[in-house]
Amino acid sequence: MHTARFTLNPAFTIGEVNPRLFGSFVEHLGRCVYTGIFEPDHPTADEAGLRQDVLDLVKELGVTAIRYPGGNFVSGYKWEDSVGPVEDRPRRLDLAWRSTETNRFGLSEYIAFLKKIGPQAEPMMALNLGTRGVAEALELQEYANHPAGTALSDLRAAHGDKDPFGINLWCLGNEMDGPWQTGHKTAEEYGRAAAETARAMRQIDPGVELVACGSSSQSMPTFAAWEATVLEETYDLVDYISLHAYYQPEDGDLDSFLASAVDMESFIENVVATADHIGAKLKSKKKINLSFDEWNVWYMSEWHEIENSGTRDWAEAPRLLEDNYSVTDAVVFGSLLIALLRHADRVTVACLAQLVNVIAPIMTEPGGKAWRQTTFFPFAQAARHGRGQVLDVRVDSPTYETKKYGETDLLHATAVRAEDGTVTVFAVNRGRTDALPLEVALTGLDLTRVVEHSALADADPDARNTLDDPERVAPHPVDGTALQDGTLSTVLEPLSWNVIRLA
Repeated sequence: MHTARFTLNPAFTIGEVNPRLFGSFVEHLGRCVYTGIFEPDHPTADEAGLRQDVLDLVKELGVTAIRYPGGNFVSGYKWEDSVGPVEDRPRRLDLAWRSTETNRFGLSEYIAFLKKIGPQAEPMMALNLGTRGVAEALELQEYANHPAGTALSDLRAAHGDKDPFGINLWCLGNEMDGPWQTGHKTAEEYGRAAAETARAMRQIDPGVELVACGSSSQSMPTFAAWEATVLEETYDLVDYISLHAYYQPEDGDLDSFLASAVDMESFIENVVATADHIGAKLKSKKKINLSFDEWNVWYMSEWHEIENSGTRDWAEAPRLLEDNYSVTDAVVFGSLLIALLRHADRVTVACLAQLVNVIAPIMTEPGGKAWRQTTFFPFAQAARHGRGQVLDVRVDSPTYETKKYGETDLLHATAVRAEDGTVTVFAVNRGRTDALPLEVALTGLDLTRVVEHSALADADPDARNTLDDPERVAPHPVDGTALQDGTLSTVLEPLSWNVIRLA
């Protein structure tokens, strides 16, 4: 077996991890909201109708910023429908997912949900720039954030929310480059709309943080040209450009699927290059950061089969996009987390799409259990231990051949040094059959022992957690990992996600 190697030195860092890197996403799609986080008749429901079993899992997951209410849903969203007495809220057709939206869960309920998760759960509100525009964005901002003394802020108080919601992070629309989007625009049209909305919002609050829509994926025919055009209009008015990416195996090609992070890292680096090019062109010293506000493993081809079947009929909270994740999916998922951490200097917001039921780490059954999917564990471990300075990891690894990405490293890894000097190594072995020996040279680090080495791996790479067997897959301790004379030595199981904590 060939050995993979890298060196850790605190003098060589990427950047500080922003807590927002561990964000998530709640959209009015399928059962994410209804019978997901909100089910008033559930045995565990609190006085607000929130499932306590789900709240407990969300807290364990460790999510921070939660993007809401979409997603594609937001491009037909009327925020006024989601406030005030529940019995007075209108039922609406949701064109994005061909469902009926009851608006029983709305803006106030979203803010209350975040408060119950804890102070780390920050609102990230998406604005409808599809069917609406500047005026409606300003009205929502006033309703949500102005203290008192205006029609809309007083209306919020009359609805039972005296204190402002304090929403500071706003998305200027969603995937506006996508022909599937209600109100789809060209880059020029969207750039102007985003700029005018941003300019007006800053008149109310100069300190708001704003995310402009980037390309919906790197495969879009307008990719990079879209970012360049949008940023030429908005560069001095926004703080972030967004990225979205989903991955699945294509034609049974598991080797390429396991290397999905190669594409994610390329996507990030290409957007950074494009943004910095526009900054240079405008002679600006400002740096635009990246908001990777939708990412996950998603079996999208299965969704397209349903979408094209003509069977969707405006149901309330239908079962949509309820992917059941395997160990293989979790290893790819962990590798995507590593990619985000490896670019923490510029990716300062990221949102796992989504939080519950819909391509999610948490699943529920109406009236029944809530449980952790395989992907729950890498996210929870990274959110807990991936805080601090990301160290610059450059691997010397055995490689394997992939159809999509050519020769690819078997090892994908990063490391984070916490404020107390402890270090956590996150590592994936992409090899499907062979274990991978790993040696890490530690220089300039006062580390003497291995606190823990856990791995997510299984003899059955298709093993999953289900309603009937919700604890089939979980991380397990790894024996034999040693730290001696400044060198960490271990063996990574085949097809595994690994967390190695050093002190």
